[in-house]
Amino acid sequence: MATEPGRAGQRKGKVNLPFPLQGNEDVLVICRRHWMYLWPRTIFWTVLAILPVAVVAWLLFGVGDVGGQAAMIFWLVALVYVLAWAVRIFLNWYQYDNDLWVVTNQRVVDCIKPNPFGLKISTADLVNIQDMTVVRSGLLQTALNYGDIVCQTAADNRDFTLGGIPRPQDVQLLMDKERDRERLRGR
Repeated sequence: MATEPGRAGQRKGKVNLPFPLQGNEDVLVICRRHWMYLWPRTIFWTVLAILPVAVVAWLLFGVGDVGGQAAMIFWLVALVYVLAWAVRIFLNWYQYDNDLWVVTNQRVVDCIKPNPFGLKISTADLVNIQDMTVVRSGLLQTALNYGDIVCQTAADNRDFTLGGIPRPQDVQLLMDKERDRERLRGR
């Protein structure tokens, strides 16, 4: 599920987050990239993995008469080629599945995990977010309702972007409400 809303005031059950929640912190929504960031690339790379092997196999075995060691070498090279693409497709899926943005009642957390051996976690307190902008550009983003939320903070790294998420206006509205609630509570 691309966006998993939780109820305010409750911790989401069985959510495996790559960071600990602070005291009295509740997960409001978990955002993942829109499926357009996964499936078109996966389909394209699958075609790039299979089509050349199928064409060369058809040329070698359909037109010419190749057998014995030449056939074994071809299938070995084809297997290595397809496995290399399979690893690339797996890492694409892994990054898609493990890159997430978590909005809690206190902060926004950006978790980027491009592979099993890398992790980058950035956070911004909701009360420190000065401005939020929803950016949707182009026919696909408008038709499929996904885009970016750019949050500006007073920190050195001023922009905090939730990129390619479904229904960005809904997430922005939720963040606005929680930011206002946190600011009023802090007074």
